[in-house]
Amino acid sequence: MNTEHPPFVYFVGAGPGDPDLLTLKAHRLIGQADLIIYAGSLVPRAMLTHVRPDARIEDSAGMTLEQTHALIRAAALAGRIVVRLHTGDPGLYGAVREQARLLESEGIAYSIVPGVTAAMAAAAAARVSLTIPEVCQTVILTRMGGRTPMPKRERLQHLAAHRAALAVYLSGTAPAEMARELMAGGYPPQTLVVAAHCVGWPKQNIKYLTLDKLALDKLTASEADKTWERQTVFLALPGQNAETVSRLYAADFAHGFRSGKQENE
Repeated sequence: MNTEHPPFVYFVGAGPGDPDLLTLKAHRLIGQADLIIYAGSLVPRAMLTHVRPDARIEDSAGMTLEQTHALIRAAALAGRIVVRLHTGDPGLYGAVREQARLLESEGIAYSIVPGVTAAMAAAAAARVSLTIPEVCQTVILTRMGGRTPMPKRERLQHLAAHRAALAVYLSGTAPAEMARELMAGGYPPQTLVVAAHCVGWPKQNIKYLTLDKLALDKLTASEADKTWERQTVFLALPGQNAETVSRLYAADFAHGFRSGKQENE
């Protein structure tokens, strides 16, 4: 990759859809860009309220890789700043690798700006913790197979054996199958599942379910949602009722900024 000049192309994470969750760097670059290419089917137009009046804005929802690359290439070679705005974080279930390869083959410099991924935004919106002291200290980000197949070793049933917290992306069309696989792999039927759709959008939808109900499709009227979107994120959260707490702030827990003392001293 040509590094003799600063990048003209930025792959920017838009986060889950709330403009207030854009990073400061993402906000700045969007405001400076000459060309912004965004996925209109996933990134709300509200992300673009502070663009320059003369900026060119293109919706990539109906474009091919070759078409988006042609736009990026022409603008970058003309010395213009390009922002390729991706939903969530560009490094997770995006298409940055193939776009970056094309730029590298032509010596066009680029940079990647991370964004808030949907799993983190969903946990915050649902007011849950993905990790529980002494119960669950691992988080796995995954998905179910679809038109993009999953490696056999990464089937949900295999991952479930770890009993870690799971964030399941791009699987909203098969929630019952997802729940059955997780239970077959060892998750208790009463494991909490948070289903989150359009986090940060005006139409945000957060539901609290359990694996057994989701697997059998026996939801109450308030829980039921027969129109799960493919982009719904499911958080499988073992140990949510555990009463364990972090040791970090315990009086007898010593670290570099505090000496450990017994509470009765």
